[in-house]
Amino acid sequence: MDATLKIYRLMVGLVMAGVIWILFPFISLVLIMLVLSFIFTSIFLPAVDTLERRIHNRGLSVLLIVGSAIVAFTWFLGSFMSNFGQQIKEFSTKLQEQEFSNSLIALSDKIQVMIPDSMLNLIPESSEIITGLQGKLSNVFQNILGLLSTTGNIIFIIVMTLIFTIIVLVEYYSFKRSMVRFIPNRYFEIGLRLIYNVEQQVSKFLMGQLFAAVTVALLSILGLFILNQVGANLTLIVFIGIIAGFANLIPMVGPFVGMIPAILIAIMNNLGNSAAMGHYLLGAVPSPFFILDIILMFIIVQQIDNNFVTPIVVGESTGLHPMIVMIALLIGGILMGPLGMLFAVPAAGIIKVVIQEISFASQNSHLI
Repeated sequence: MDATLKIYRLMVGLVMAGVIWILFPFISLVLIMLVLSFIFTSIFLPAVDTLERRIHNRGLSVLLIVGSAIVAFTWFLGSFMSNFGQQIKEFSTKLQEQEFSNSLIALSDKIQVMIPDSMLNLIPESSEIITGLQGKLSNVFQNILGLLSTTGNIIFIIVMTLIFTIIVLVEYYSFKRSMVRFIPNRYFEIGLRLIYNVEQQVSKFLMGQLFAAVTVALLSILGLFILNQVGANLTLIVFIGIIAGFANLIPMVGPFVGMIPAILIAIMNNLGNSAAMGHYLLGAVPSPFFILDIILMFIIVQQIDNNFVTPIVVGESTGLHPMIVMIALLIGGILMGPLGMLFAVPAAGIIKVVIQEISFASQNSHLI
């Protein structure tokens, strides 16, 4: 009888897993919004609770905290997109000017001087390079402008996530009490312990990640500021640093997000600047437009984060083996892309807590 029951439960579990796998592509967007709202709830909850104790109004506390966050995010995003978009438009105009052609000819001549004579036949003529680069760069920056303007889906996700977050924050303790009511009396203490440990796991992980993001942002701003002191002529360094910091929340993908706008701005700002075009990294390696300097700076920042900040601040929050973390990141990336990688580690931490509590309940079932 027991064996038949186990087989039945296994079959039901497999069927449910298959149904979820089939429906996942259709409900993935909703799941993303729900998970994001849960993350934002965990971030805003302490501030909302603190403000509620002062003004004794839960709804007003939620609106003030979330509203302040929305205003700050909107100002930041709008300012960055406006300034970056303006720079792209100005650079697109420069692409058609003779100055751009002269700059590329000078750069091509310098490269040809450095290349052995036996390899010169492999390099296209300067006119061909200029024509090709003008067309390709123009297309690249026009596509970026198009990407900045086509944000309908992203705005929809943000709005729905904020609505879910506000609802959950206002009714958080009501939801929690409702969840507790479904716990059988026999497992009441274990259920409360599980809920508390999951909350602690997520809260510690998020706080650690936010601290690491702020650290990366500050280091990136400092690095870009130092590059400016040696002539990189970078603008929007605070915006780029903040983007690099919060993009760092996405493992393996984030480190490159801040690097890309920094390189693009370096190219746009230094067009026609012979000193920048002839710059050498450490006085030895050609680094036109300070591109290699920017790449090296972000690599150094990432090494500091990966070897010092993250292991100390974030590593202790989950207690997961590095191999488990890598497997979780791989699975999350396959299922949901970069967002899946963002959620993978806290999800693995929650699963670990659930397994530990189930093991604890099994070992102490004779006391229940």
